[in-house]
Amino acid sequence: SSGGSSTITFMKFDSILSEMNGLGKFQIRLFLIQMFSRVTLPCHFLLNNFLAASPSHHCDIRALEDRDYFGNLTFHQKLSVSIPADRDGILSSCQMFTKPQYQFLPGSNTTEEAFSVPCQGGWVYDNSTFKSTLVTEWDLVCSRKGMNKATATVFFVGVMMGAPLFGFLSDRYGRRPLLLVSYLSSLTFAVLSAFSTSYVMFTIMRLFTGLSLAGISIISYALNVEWCSIERRTFSGVILSLDWTLGNWLLTGIAFGVRDWRRLIVAVTSPLIVAIFAWRWLPESARWLVAKGKANAAHQYIMQCAEMNHTSKCIATITPRILQESAEATTGNKKHTFLDLFRTPNMRKLAITSGIVWYGVAFTYYGISLNITGFGLNPYLTQLIFASIEMPMKIVVFFFLEKIGRRNSEMGALLSAGLCLFINIFVPQDKAVVRTIVAVLGKSMSEASFTIMFLYTTELYPTVIRQNGLGYTSFVGRLGVSISPLIMLLDDVWHLLPAVTYCAVALFCGLVAALLPETLNTQMPEFIEDIEKSRYKATRHVIEC
Repeated sequence: SSGGSSTITFMKFDSILSEMNGLGKFQIRLFLIQMFSRVTLPCHFLLNNFLAASPSHHCDIRALEDRDYFGNLTFHQKLSVSIPADRDGILSSCQMFTKPQYQFLPGSNTTEEAFSVPCQGGWVYDNSTFKSTLVTEWDLVCSRKGMNKATATVFFVGVMMGAPLFGFLSDRYGRRPLLLVSYLSSLTFAVLSAFSTSYVMFTIMRLFTGLSLAGISIISYALNVEWCSIERRTFSGVILSLDWTLGNWLLTGIAFGVRDWRRLIVAVTSPLIVAIFAWRWLPESARWLVAKGKANAAHQYIMQCAEMNHTSKCIATITPRILQESAEATTGNKKHTFLDLFRTPNMRKLAITSGIVWYGVAFTYYGISLNITGFGLNPYLTQLIFASIEMPMKIVVFFFLEKIGRRNSEMGALLSAGLCLFINIFVPQDKAVVRTIVAVLGKSMSEASFTIMFLYTTELYPTVIRQNGLGYTSFVGRLGVSISPLIMLLDDVWHLLPAVTYCAVALFCGLVAALLPETLNTQMPEFIEDIEKSRYKATRHVIEC
């Protein structure tokens, strides 16, 4: 039957990968080539922590200066008579007096009614930490601070748009050519954004940069995992996620050394130049080629893999004809689209559930990651701590994935992240160290949920629409990311509302993860029929050489 044929097909392919050594020199070379492009992802996805950092600032008071009197005052005294302060003595960042209020000086007998207005002559910024940012370039503070938050939102809207676009195109035309398109377009738009002459031009270029980087994000992961056998899939998924950690460290180091936002963009994008030159050695996904009926091309890549892994004798009986016949028995000439994610009951349930979980994973992760200045420590130190906690966490994730499976691990990670966010609601703002420790734990849990979900999603969706599935879930996830920076603006309504929102979303989506099927030690489904008829069983089928 058609269902039986499809089962044989994907069992054969996974068996072939096991025989060729599912994590040999061929796969390691593939991972290393992809690393050059993948390390740029966190550099851009978390770039707003430094790109759009808001230094300490106050109104420019030069227009108020009474030269005959101001000349006798210290700098701090000038500020105290020109800028209102709150009950704690902290000077306003957005207000100034209409004229100097000398009654605030010690020993002054002057009494005048103080009137404050929004800054009239611009702002003065503290450049001790950041030489220049988007904020200092276009004065994105006070009434314009929403425009600053919007730069992150616009970028992730681009990622959100690019995910289904590249997912559809790579399922139609292949992983390899679309990766090159993503490399070239990401490099082009990132460099153009660095040379932006206006805020509008910058946001448009960042939109297209995000759209282009989405291709690298979803295609590279699928390509890597599709070349790994069942027994190596967990290990490979965790190893691939280390690229994010390396990129995080790279971002911290580059941002610490490059304090100008334009040069910073160029610096973090530069690894893509190496990725473009290394692209010629990238293989196409043989699994995708078989599913598309392109047996000859698939056989060539399979033989390359076998030769590099020194396992050619083990697959000597595999011929293009065998691959072609097994593919024709199941695929015919059918072309799949994004709509196939929702046509059938089981696929529809899978798509809706995984989409909700992805929303929670991304919303929570970026809610913590894009708020490094909210914990009271130096932003570079906070970013370094956040990046460093990822390495040991991913080692722990590997053992949990192998022992308790994907579903339980994902639930535990999201619920734990929500718990940490809940605890931080009750920690006072002046307890910077305590807040940072709890935040680091929450960040590690949210990073674990991200690592698990990337591997989990790749295993859940069948090969013929895997990129569509990854594109769709990435779209939903980036929708969460796009909204996440704007949630911080809710502190004007109630200062705890952002934290309560992040916490509630993490807890709810952690519970929804319980509805997903377990994929530990299962064959990766090749066709939609495998999902609808539950044909893929929990097995490690290996052909003896």
